Amino acid sequence: MVNFTIDQIREIMDKKNNIRNMSVIAHVDHGKSTLTDSLVSKAGIIASQKAGEMRFTDTRKDEQERCITIKSTAISLYYELPKGDLEHIQQDVESTNNAFLINLIDSPGHVDFSSEVTAALRVTDGALVVVDCVSGVCVQTETVLRQAIGERIKPVLFMNKMDLALLTLKLEKEDLYQTFQRVVESINVIIATYSAPDGPMGDVMVDPEKGNVGFGSGLHSWAFTVKDFAQMYALKFKVPIPKLMKRLWGDNFYNSKEKKWVKQGSPDAVRGFIQFILSPIYQIFNTCMQQTHEDALALAEKVGIKLTSEEKELREKQLLKVMMRKWLPAGDALLQMIVIHLPSPVTAQRYRVEMLYEGPMDDAAATAVKTCDSKGVLMMYISKMVPTSDKGRFYAFGRVFSGTVATGQKVRIMGANYTAGKKEHLSEKSIQRTMLMMGRYVEPIEDVPCGNICGLVGVDQYIVKTGTITTFKDAHNMKVMKFSVSPVVRVAVEAKNASDLPKLVEGLRRLAKSDPMVQCTIEESGEHIVAGAGELHLEICLKDLEEDHAQIPIKVSTPVVSYRESVKEESSILCLSKSPNKHNRLFMKARPLPCGVAEAIDKGDITPRQDVKERARFLNDNFEFDVGEARKIWAFGPEGTGPNLLVDVTKGVQYLSEIKDSVVAGYQWATKESVLCEENMRGVRFDIHDVSLHTDAIHRGGGQIIPTARKCFYACVLTAQPSMLEPVYLVEISCPQQSTSGIYGVMNRRRGQVLEANQVPGTPMFAVRAYLPVNESFGFTADLRSNTGGQAFPQCVFDHWQELPDNRTETVIAEIRKRKGLSDTIPPLDKFLDKL
Repeated sequence: MVNFTIDQIREIMDKKNNIRNMSVIAHVDHGKSTLTDSLVSKAGIIASQKAGEMRFTDTRKDEQERCITIKSTAISLYYELPKGDLEHIQQDVESTNNAFLINLIDSPGHVDFSSEVTAALRVTDGALVVVDCVSGVCVQTETVLRQAIGERIKPVLFMNKMDLALLTLKLEKEDLYQTFQRVVESINVIIATYSAPDGPMGDVMVDPEKGNVGFGSGLHSWAFTVKDFAQMYALKFKVPIPKLMKRLWGDNFYNSKEKKWVKQGSPDAVRGFIQFILSPIYQIFNTCMQQTHEDALALAEKVGIKLTSEEKELREKQLLKVMMRKWLPAGDALLQMIVIHLPSPVTAQRYRVEMLYEGPMDDAAATAVKTCDSKGVLMMYISKMVPTSDKGRFYAFGRVFSGTVATGQKVRIMGANYTAGKKEHLSEKSIQRTMLMMGRYVEPIEDVPCGNICGLVGVDQYIVKTGTITTFKDAHNMKVMKFSVSPVVRVAVEAKNASDLPKLVEGLRRLAKSDPMVQCTIEESGEHIVAGAGELHLEICLKDLEEDHAQIPIKVSTPVVSYRESVKEESSILCLSKSPNKHNRLFMKARPLPCGVAEAIDKGDITPRQDVKERARFLNDNFEFDVGEARKIWAFGPEGTGPNLLVDVTKGVQYLSEIKDSVVAGYQWATKESVLCEENMRGVRFDIHDVSLHTDAIHRGGGQIIPTARKCFYACVLTAQPSMLEPVYLVEISCPQQSTSGIYGVMNRRRGQVLEANQVPGTPMFAVRAYLPVNESFGFTADLRSNTGGQAFPQCVFDHWQELPDNRTETVIAEIRKRKGLSDTIPPLDKFLDKL
């Protein structure tokens, strides 16, 4: 039975000190969704017997089938905290009320869906870091924790899967304690590496003595913190709870004969954590699993666990689950850990504002965000778009940082590329409805004050992926999120039935909205390209495209890579092409651009719109370009801005200026679809040496000159040792030292080139940097993991273009020509070159 109504939630939304916004983050398969069930059942949304098996926050069918979380899911939960726990809270609380609102986001753990974690972290202030106590801190645990600390989010730790350690691995008590100790240390090493203890957040280290570390089993939904046991023993020992908590962790041993605490272990003195916490748990496990049914029931009575007559019939593991769940309910332990140790929006926004807001720190928006002022100007950040049950529409999901967002309110919607004071990427519209996100369901709500998370209806047409919503005219954007992965794997998609093309285009538009990371573009060849963070990410995106967004059968190509065509030397001869009417002749040569010019054009250091003299000076100073020639650059290409140049080096030619436009048109055509396989050209300079034209203008029009120019450019390329360029990734791989040999093996097989391998200071991890051709990156992650026992995690970013090795050039050209439906062989030089 649900323990709260929407009205109760709305009432507590105004009590900003009693709100906690938190995400659950962890490595893949460490039990986030399973653990979240305990909190959901504590709020009465699902039955406590189902907690741990239902995975309530896995809302999609494929999430339930694959048992992995793909999209982060938000849910708002209302709780009342026992009065005794309120005094442990170090920050302000509304003392009149012991009700708390927890806005919880369950996020994915797979590296391909890291963008979902980033979107979840942006709108929360605290994080529950879940670690499997058997496998310990893994690479993705470190990645998500690093992201959290970078966003100034305070962590608390939960060690999951204790049932596995006790039932399957049958660990000794001291071994289990040492395992816990190691995990706490590893987490603190990561926290210390990325945050300063004197920083704005203060000390965020986790320590069981403080009570911000939980232990338990999400699957069996029981859990505890050191504080829970300290409360049980406080009366018996007549010691205050905080003092006893310090004794129950670390090197504190209790001598039962002398009834006193000592610092050294001995046969009579047992570690406090083992004697007072692990021993009773082990006793319940042993009694239920190995002793008679009567013994187990007697123990339950002794501990004070009330079982119903049906539960008394259960045996072994089933009985154990019920007893543990009733004795140490996971929901209670998690709830007090979250409420006591995670910051409220009022506390968190004070130190998060400079990480969140782009504008000056003294304007009305920044001040309202800093003070979390519900009467101030509205500032809301939309971190992702959530598809609704209504096809093609989305809820804009985000966090209200200041002001109040309400149904029917007129707001300014600023896209991610909005610049303050400009009109682009800005819309002024009214919000149709505000919604409360409740996992699988949504509930309408009148208005939402700052410090809360909600969904908006009616703004999805104006926001692509993320954006800022405000009522302040001079507001700047909230900072764009930095993702730890990038969309690097591309496939071309097409509709199986040509008549479905409009549906495909609309479907791609919706897909781009629904995922923070995916990119949908149209290539020069007219192909529709979908780019994702990895192969799993792409597989899920294409499934969504086919089943939800476009709802048409689609064909998917094998992953594609775009190449570039270039030349290695100056043309061996002066190339001549005659116009179809034989009255006009063009003489040209091609040669490679000086090293670095193409990159400078890409970066924007050299542009077509620059002042001619300034550009000539820059080219001369940096690349030893002849000043006279640099001033006579006719065009950049392709698209008028690409990394190729057309230069006029003629001396005193008649009527030259009249054919300039036609030659440039031919040049744009040739550089966009080059001669080897119709890919773009890169890094080629064409020189016009001489021109002889017909005296009558009618005989030297565009129809005569454009095809002639293109023919001449092709001849120049073929006489200048043509070559192919391929894109290359810079790969960063983190792995333990023993896995580095596996990395070298995989790199050698895939034409990769390792640049450096350095140990990360203060950790046993190595960071390997290498170049990897994009074409060799398909299946790279899986190959790498199988060769390093799953311990190496790669991150790929596009870095530069490099020349294809000669032995591969022919195969690549043949493959591309086949894919584009061109003839099998490159056209011969005679086709383009005319005799004098």
